[in-house]
Amino acid sequence: MNTPTATAERPRTYSPAAHEPRLEVNGRPFDRSDEILTPEALEFLTELHARFASPRHERLADRQRKRYEIGNGRDPKFREDTRHIREDASWQVAPPAPGLEDRRVEITGPTDPKMTINAMNSGARVWLADQEDATSPTWKNVIGGQLSLFDAIRGQLEYTSPEGKQYRITAERTPTIVMRPRGWHLVEKHIRFTDAQGQQGAASGSLVDFGLYAFHNAKQLIANGHGPYFYIAKLESSEEAKLWDDIFSYTEERLGLEHGTIRATVLIETLPAAFEMEEILYVLRDHMAGLNAGRWDYIFSIIKNYRGRGARFVMPDRSEVTMTVPFMRAYTELLVKTCHKRGAHAIGGMSAFIPNRRDPEVTQLAEQKVRADKQREATDGFDGTWVAHPDLIPVAQAEFDAVLGDRPNQIDRQRDDVEVTAAQLLDVHIGRDITEAGVRDNVSIGVRYIESWLRGIGAAAIDNLMEDAATAEISRSQIWQWIHQDQRTADGTQITRAWVTEILADTVRGFERFEGDRYDDAAELFADVALGDTFPTFLTVPAYSRYLVDA
Repeated sequence: MNTPTATAERPRTYSPAAHEPRLEVNGRPFDRSDEILTPEALEFLTELHARFASPRHERLADRQRKRYEIGNGRDPKFREDTRHIREDASWQVAPPAPGLEDRRVEITGPTDPKMTINAMNSGARVWLADQEDATSPTWKNVIGGQLSLFDAIRGQLEYTSPEGKQYRITAERTPTIVMRPRGWHLVEKHIRFTDAQGQQGAASGSLVDFGLYAFHNAKQLIANGHGPYFYIAKLESSEEAKLWDDIFSYTEERLGLEHGTIRATVLIETLPAAFEMEEILYVLRDHMAGLNAGRWDYIFSIIKNYRGRGARFVMPDRSEVTMTVPFMRAYTELLVKTCHKRGAHAIGGMSAFIPNRRDPEVTQLAEQKVRADKQREATDGFDGTWVAHPDLIPVAQAEFDAVLGDRPNQIDRQRDDVEVTAAQLLDVHIGRDITEAGVRDNVSIGVRYIESWLRGIGAAAIDNLMEDAATAEISRSQIWQWIHQDQRTADGTQITRAWVTEILADTVRGFERFEGDRYDDAAELFADVALGDTFPTFLTVPAYSRYLVDA
């Protein structure tokens, strides 16, 4: 493949020879962006797209077909064609990679310089460096996040806030970095890919995020004693997992890495994936690090898939859908059992409660909620868990220390007592009411989060909860489902489009406005994705195309 060339002043075309795949970068250059978008890195991205863009489209088409089938009454089930994988007791995933043996507390967060430094100084065992749900995918965030990671991995990251406060990495032991690229459904419209047949389209956000990080950092990470590790989001099938495995194997060969150096922790955060956990472990077994219970996206996935299947699949207020309701218990217990059966880590999810250093009562409540959540996870057999705030690391660690002691994990703990059926995974009846307060909370949280996202902030503290794209998806999808399933609140109020439109207008009028706020845009978008006749599969897809792409 031809070596690409680049200029900083205009769109750059890579692999320019006729009939060869090529990339064109249309995003505006900014300070040091050329250190990430090097000709060599872009050549590697071109190769990834040439080999894997078409299979990606095939997997996305499979998703659409499966979603259509569920919507028309065909429930997901454990697959007959892969029964031999589940019944073969002989196979195990690869042993834990360096830096991933003990994962008892992982901190999550976006990759801007300040948050990167805070995460590296946090004392957590692992940092989920999030280019997905906690990052608003502006062009500067996408490439700037790569710069933050590049510098942090080399011990050279510093940041000075607008107020003059200086940040630098000072911890003697920093967390193992596990980077989360965007899911298969997301694109990077500031980079265009043209295939060998001349077909053009936006680059894959997954391949851009993964490719730039692996190309620039894999060997440095290995030299640091760890390796190129990834969280893989939004998977819906073992075929999608196999595509990632093929990408990992190709990357290892292309970059001169030993097979199995790249490791993946897969988030089980979609309903279809919950029925294929063993198959996902199997196809990724040489690159597998574990599974994570992505609770908020999992709830969203159920609502999305069953939004038109009648009142039996309607959930109450979001606050009532906790980890202790039966269908969530079934999902998480199956995850632990499946992981430990195959020698993989089971990582728990993130409680949304966060402390407030200016309000002791809020902090006390957050610590109580998180302590109970992490105690349950550790007792159930999880090997680690997520927190969203550094102050919660000691709280979570104490609960896992109490169960693990000096052991790095409890993979050897088999959950033979757990038997989970398809009916249990699909029984979402909770027996609680929808309330007017729940409707108003969904509208308020949804609009406030979208407003933050449109300003480039992908993780937002709202009402003492950490909100990201997944929790916003629950808010807007519940509103859509409640309207289309003719639901009423506990006091008998019919939930209609007109009523929610009034609530939306009242909500926006009540916000304290500030210069540069995006409340009007956020309200318009929320109305489109929550009150429209059609249901966008992800609110971030139209939001990105409409508001975050440079013309």
